[in-house]
Amino acid sequence: MHILFSIARVFLVLTFVVSGAMKLLDIPGTAAQIAPVITIPDALSDPAKRLQELTGTPIPQLLAISAGVVEVLAALLIAFNIGARAAAMVLVLFTVAATFYFHAFWNMTGEPMQANMIQALKNLSIIGGLLIMVVLGSWRPMRSNEV
Repeated sequence: MHILFSIARVFLVLTFVVSGAMKLLDIPGTAAQIAPVITIPDALSDPAKRLQELTGTPIPQLLAISAGVVEVLAALLIAFNIGARAAAMVLVLFTVAATFYFHAFWNMTGEPMQANMIQALKNLSIIGGLLIMVVLGSWRPMRSNEV
């Protein structure tokens, strides 16, 4: 594999490794950000309540842990080229959801709108890079006899 492609993989996912690790290092803080934004649909309220009782952990904290694990694990899989296409698609879906719920600039005005629009555009660029990863997967340059 071309060395620049390997470096690009690491650069592309570095933000997810750091962000996921920060979530896992501050689960209460992450849960506090999640709680006012995410609501459990009525159809999932009973399973969510059972999960909360089973684990003894509030749903926002479970979501914080899940988000951190998804970010770190998927990013490392991409960086080490293990199931890179599937991991990239998971991060695409994760980033779309995070952008929709946490950077909804279309519902804002003034400075918060501008700051969240920048974050949403950054996420859109990252989604583009991840989609390239989905398409290319474990890309390798063609050899001269493969033309």
